[in-house]
Parts: sequence; structure tokens; C-alpha cells
Amino acid sequence: MSSQAATNQMNGAESLVHTLLNSGVDTCFANPGTSEMHFVGALDRIPGMHCVLGLQENIVTGMADGYYRIARKPASTLLHCGPGLANGMGNLHNARRARAGIVNIVGDQATYHRPFDAPLTADTEGMARTVSHWVRTSTDVAEVGRDAAVAVQNARAVSGQISTLILPADASWNPGGVVADALPVPAAPPIDPHAVENVARVLRSNRNVLILLADQATLAPSQILAWRVAEATGAHLLATYTNGHMQRGRGRLALERVPYGTDAAIQALGQYQHIVLVNAKAPVGFFAYPGKPSTQYPSNAQIHVLSRFDQDSVAALQALVDELGAPEVAIPDVGPRPEPARGATTQENLAVTLAALMPENSIVSNESISYGRDFYKLTHNAPAHDWLNLGGGAIGDGLPVSTGAAVAGGGDRRVISLQADGSAMYSLQSLWTQAREKLPCTTILLNNRKYNILIGEYKNVGAVPGPTAMGMLDLSNPDLDWIKLANGMGVEAARATTMEECADLMQQSFRQKAPFLIDLII
Repeated sequence: MSSQAATNQMNGAESLVHTLLNSGVDTCFANPGTSEMHFVGALDRIPGMHCVLGLQENIVTGMADGYYRIARKPASTLLHCGPGLANGMGNLHNARRARAGIVNIVGDQATYHRPFDAPLTADTEGMARTVSHWVRTSTDVAEVGRDAAVAVQNARAVSGQISTLILPADASWNPGGVVADALPVPAAPPIDPHAVENVARVLRSNRNVLILLADQATLAPSQILAWRVAEATGAHLLATYTNGHMQRGRGRLALERVPYGTDAAIQALGQYQHIVLVNAKAPVGFFAYPGKPSTQYPSNAQIHVLSRFDQDSVAALQALVDELGAPEVAIPDVGPRPEPARGATTQENLAVTLAALMPENSIVSNESISYGRDFYKLTHNAPAHDWLNLGGGAIGDGLPVSTGAAVAGGGDRRVISLQADGSAMYSLQSLWTQAREKLPCTTILLNNRKYNILIGEYKNVGAVPGPTAMGMLDLSNPDLDWIKLANGMGVEAARATTMEECADLMQQSFRQKAPFLIDLII
């Protein structure tokens, strides 16, 4: 349908769906309510949109995040009024930090009903601005399609952005909708040639130089170029800690990350006199700690920006390769794939077993928090895979991100969730969606019956926990029965207490085109 298509029969919701499809948005993660019923009705009448139901809005927004990270294009969400948006804000925060592109469609009170201050009336625009790059309320039915096209255009920026389109109910149901054509994908801001020349000069004339990669710069095309630069100049390479999407395994660079802990990060970065940022920011701690600096790099280190997060890292690194005349060089062999480990369910044994057994082209969603910080360095010799990290630190994204990633994988790619038990309870409804959609998701539930990360944080901030504090971190009174929880949502589950049992269950789950949960006692 062209941008001129308008009839008295087409309502605003129908023009919205047609425009989303025209703009390449063909997946909608939804938790609708009364204000969104005309949008839901339009989805019935207009073919082409894959609709995925989530049982709570933070599941919906997390799924949209995971979908973007693998599909590299935005999906839409459908959220119910301001409170529905509020429920989804934790994972919108994570998505924003992971540079994910999402188009939120948020229903709202009809324009003429809003002055009556009905119970669900809220400052929806104000809430949306805290987690969105672009916000607009469509009050005129004739403008809904145009506004939707602009929303998608913003979400499709090189560094994905979150667009939130607020749709009053009468703009949805009124006739007079106009379908809009897709708008051009915004071009990335050009690379500054002076920045390239400056970084080349620094690399030629200095030792102890770190090239720090983040976001799209940790994907395979950028890795190849960064390795050429490092080999030609002797610079070191690291990735920032919280990259939303990294490509790893055999054939990719064994790229280590800046450590999470402040002391370890300060030690790791202490040798560098120059730090070159490629789509990264200079490293800072997750939190402030008494007597420790906020920044993790030496106070006398010089920071050089090759490319900002919104620029094309491949273009930046290619320009640097050309400036240096850096020759092509092979990615180092990471060594043979390991054999599955045996015995106790330790961090090292689980990581080695994962590297040994994961299928080629798997997707790993890692929300293992404290237990899994060493998984990363022990899985470089796994088959080629995508690794999705908790981008913004708001726990509860691991299961929904894995669900959305599985949808993006079309049911053909195995998705493995390394999932802490405490944060899993924030979004366990994701298991229901996995069962409903018959998604190939394997959840390895790391069951230690406590918020272990917070026990460590007590020590970091210098506090001394007593019985009341420790009780607030304990999940064993009563125990969570993950077998029953998973089975109750249609997901097959089994418990493992040894690595042999875990390996057998992993292999069993990898053969299935359905979700499976391993309750791993650690």
C-alpha cells in the first residue's frame, strides 16, 4: 500500500500495522489490554506479523531486546498504558544499554477521556523518555502511519535505538488511517579522519596501548580488523564488560573482557598509558565503593576516541588498518575443543562441558551473575556462537532475552541460558512463552538458593551482614522447586547434581525442538 492510501474504512490501528510491515517490522511481542484491542483486531485482519505473547511486560520488552541482538532489526512491543510500560522498563533499560533497536507501541486513554483521570491514566510520555531515544504521542488518526514510520526509522539507527509510540485509543479506532512507506535507514555519522590519524600516531609511537572494543566492535568483522591493528603495532585488545552481543568460539578472536570487580579491573588496566576507544566508553565501576576510584584506568592514562558508539566500527577500524598499512593476518587458533568434565558442578567444569557439547552456531544468554564470571574465558574453544550479556545490570533479562533470540533464530538455532536462580524468578514466565512457541531453549538453572552476588557486594562496600541481612539474601526458606515451576508452564525439566548428569541432560535437550530446563545444584 502506498503512502497515499487512505480510506474511511481503514482505522488508525490498521494503518499502523501496514506501516510497520512496510518498514520491515514483522514480529510483535505483546501483552495487550483494553486500549490496544483495535491493534489486536488489526493483526487478525492483516497477514504478515508474527505475534508472540508474553505474560508480563518485562518479558515482552526483554524478548524484543533478544530478538534485535540476533536479527539485527527491530521488533515491536505492544504494552498496555503507562503501568504496562512501567512493568517493562527494567528490560528496556537493559536493551538501551545493549544498543538494541525496539519499537514500543503503548496504548493510552482516548484523548477525550484523559481529562477525566481514569485509574490507568499516567504520565506515559514522561516514563517513556527515561528509556527511549524517541517518543511521540499520535493524537490524530491521519498521522499514526507517518509517526510509526519515523519510530521505525529511529530504531533502525546503526547503534540500535528505542522508539516509543504512544497510541490513544481513539487514534487507534477512528477511521481515516493513512499507511506510510518505509523511511531510509539513518546513515552512521562519518569517521573523523583526524581521529584515525591521531590513533595511528599513538599506536606507532607508544607501547602499553590498549584498544578497547564495545558493542558492534566485538562482532566478527570488527574483530578481524582489530586483530590486524594489534598485530601490526603490538597493542593489546580487550572488550568492555557489558557488551550486549559478542561473537565467539572457534574462528573468532579469544577476546577477553575488562573484569567486573573494581580491584581486578584496576589491576588489569593499570599497565596502559594510552587507551583507544572503539565504540566504547572509558571503563568505570558498576558501583562506587568506599575508598576506591570510580574510574578503573590509571589517572595518567590518555584516552583516544577512534569511534563513538553511534558510528560504524568496521569503517573506523578499516580506516585505521589502511592508515597503518596493517597486513592481513589469521585469527589465532584457540586450541582443540575440550572433552566434557566429570565430577562436581564447579564453574570450571560447567564451562568446559558447555564448550564441549554446545551445537555449532548456538546462542548463549548469560545471566549467571556471580557464579558465571569465569565461564567466558573457559569457552573460547567452543564452536562458533553468539554470546549475549546482561547489558544494563538490571537482573531479570536472561530468560526473556533467550526467548526473543530463539524467535529471531527461526527455531533452528539452539539457545542456551546460563541462568542464576534468583534472577530467574524475575521473569520465569518466559518459560511459558518458550513452551507455547516450541522454542529450542535449554535453560541451565544455576541453583545455589541465594543471591550470592549480594553477599560479595556486602564485602565490597565494607558492610558486615548479620542474621537479618543474610536472611534477605537466602532463597531456601522455602526452597524453589524448579522442576515443578517449569513443568507447570509446559517445559520439561530434570535435576542434575553431577557434571555427568548435567552433560547427559544437555545432550538430551539439544536433540529436542522444544524448551528444556536443567536444575543444576551448585
